[in-house]
Amino acid sequence: MTTGKLWGVGIGPGDPELMTVKAARVIADADVIAFHSARHGRSISRAVAAPYMRDGQIEEHLIYPVTTETVDHPGGYQGAMDEFYEQAAERLAAHLAAGRTVALLAAGDPLFYSSYMHMHKRLTGRFDTEIIPGVTAVQAASAALAEPLVEADEVLTILPGTLPQDELTRRLRDTDAAAIMKLGRTYPAVRQALSDAGRLDEARYVERASTDRQKVAAAADVDDADVPYFSIAVVPSPLNNRTAPEPARGEVVVVGLGPGDQAWTTPEVRRELAAATDLVGYTTYIDRVPVRPGQRRHASDNRVEAERAAMALDLAKRGARVAVVSSGDPGVFAMAAAVLEVAAEDQWRDVPVRILPGMTAANAVASRVGAPLGHDYAMISLSDRLKPWDIVAKRVSAVASADMAFAVYNPASKSRTWQVAAMRDLVLEHRSPDTPVIIGRDIAGSEENITIVRLADLDPADVDMRCLLIVGSSQTRIVETGSGTTVFTPRTYPA
Repeated sequence: MTTGKLWGVGIGPGDPELMTVKAARVIADADVIAFHSARHGRSISRAVAAPYMRDGQIEEHLIYPVTTETVDHPGGYQGAMDEFYEQAAERLAAHLAAGRTVALLAAGDPLFYSSYMHMHKRLTGRFDTEIIPGVTAVQAASAALAEPLVEADEVLTILPGTLPQDELTRRLRDTDAAAIMKLGRTYPAVRQALSDAGRLDEARYVERASTDRQKVAAAADVDDADVPYFSIAVVPSPLNNRTAPEPARGEVVVVGLGPGDQAWTTPEVRRELAAATDLVGYTTYIDRVPVRPGQRRHASDNRVEAERAAMALDLAKRGARVAVVSSGDPGVFAMAAAVLEVAAEDQWRDVPVRILPGMTAANAVASRVGAPLGHDYAMISLSDRLKPWDIVAKRVSAVASADMAFAVYNPASKSRTWQVAAMRDLVLEHRSPDTPVIIGRDIAGSEENITIVRLADLDPADVDMRCLLIVGSSQTRIVETGSGTTVFTPRTYPA
């Protein structure tokens, strides 16, 4: 026996004219029109589809038994809804088994926060099914605002308002743009999450988008008691944000990109980079930041920290919002100290300066082999460009004699190659030749490489300007595990 076909029909956000031509045709041709509603019996989906329906069609009105979590059912709210979906699926299955074509109406898109998907999962293995996509509420809200949601490499996050408030806050902090659905009774928590994430002033509220009852307002101005389920809160594109207040004066934000991989750049840093009018930094680091229309980029050589800091402060003094870009963490052998040192001069004292952290290379290299920095450790730069070598040597000897693991930044460069051997010889005065040394090169980059050698076997030829070294203590151990070679320094120290 030939069975009927189930159509998941996306009818769009509310305006019948936003329905696709195919959706209108399938609705007109179907034997059965199925739709959902709450217990009050008024179906928005049916009302939207009504202009395309014809006389004589069978209608299956699927009424939700509950609309809130409070319910008298052995399985609670979820149990009541599962039972309803099973019964509803069987009602539609009877029509399909009889050879009838069923058009199940879905507000927006059938597979986007829609009740259709519950029928789809129960019927698609038994009957022929096809999905007709529809315009979602997110798209309709964006059109109502007449503001871009996202541009260039910005990230849009779509969130249900039913998430716990602290989780909403975290996700709002971690994204460029957002759309929050399923409002209604969740709106007080959503508003608070927007406020806690620092996004409330940017956020917009759209109610019943695309219909003759559409309402648009600032999210902060909406009365909690007047928010229906069919509403959405939108945090639009930062690049096109016309509602966020301009800073009263310029500022400098020193940011750390982390080592190599964009995944290690924090969401906080990404937001500041997107909001900046000007980027200042070493050319190699500036090149890691995506180009944004209208944003000015001031790239320079790596050896002009003071000049770079002065440029950033001068731009900010004239009203610019400046991001000074460092690799790793800006406070570890990077631009934070340089900017603050110059900012202490009288001419810059009124310019605000903020520092945003990033993952530093020592932690990145350590993570690749285990936990070699698991106990007390130090960080030393071998570069003698900003301090004399006798100071570097004195500090290397002090750390080695104190039996701490230590990370070695700037171990070599094109013009500076002898310090690695000098450091090795200084450490050998206090440490065993078997002390493990980790050589991390281009960590999280395309040429990443990790090598573990004995201190006595550390060869300067294996080290270049893209490397960071970690020298273990007397307690640092190398073990073979199921995941390979692991290096760690125990948190306990022998008495």
